[in-house]
Amino acid sequence: MKFAATLGDAVEIVEVTGERGRYRVTLGGEVWEVDARLTAQGIYSLLIAGVSHVADVTDRDGACVVDVGDETYVIRVEEQTRYVIRTRGGAAGGRAHQTLVAPLPGKITHVAVRPGDTVAAGDTLLVIEAMKMENELRAGAPGTVAEVRVRAGQTVNAGDVLLIID
Repeated sequence: MKFAATLGDAVEIVEVTGERGRYRVTLGGEVWEVDARLTAQGIYSLLIAGVSHVADVTDRDGACVVDVGDETYVIRVEEQTRYVIRTRGGAAGGRAHQTLVAPLPGKITHVAVRPGDTVAAGDTLLVIEAMKMENELRAGAPGTVAEVRVRAGQTVNAGDVLLIID
């Protein structure tokens, strides 16, 4: 499974596979074999590339606060699909001529608007299913739907124009 991990202003895509304490973690093109064991509530014993670490992990307002040795990291972790939708096309933004594009490949499961409809900021425009999750794409600003280029049941690729709002 892929995640978007935000540390400060930096965002990295992290892929994690494996189970039962043995994981393969891909970060920035590097692959790490990680043995992770929960030893007490929030305390993990980690073996990474033959080096042992102890990590104290707590939750602070939805972020993971990780203490390892003398270092503290505040990391926000979000499933990659949610991150992509939230940051690239989850809402048609701007005041004039908004173009909503597909943030990732998927299947349109519902189209909530037609040409000529007026929409308010936050109104649902359509729903796209990607990676077995349904994601509502919403208007970022008010306007009038000028064009709808997709229909329910249609598959789309990342970057396809879905609809235009004037």
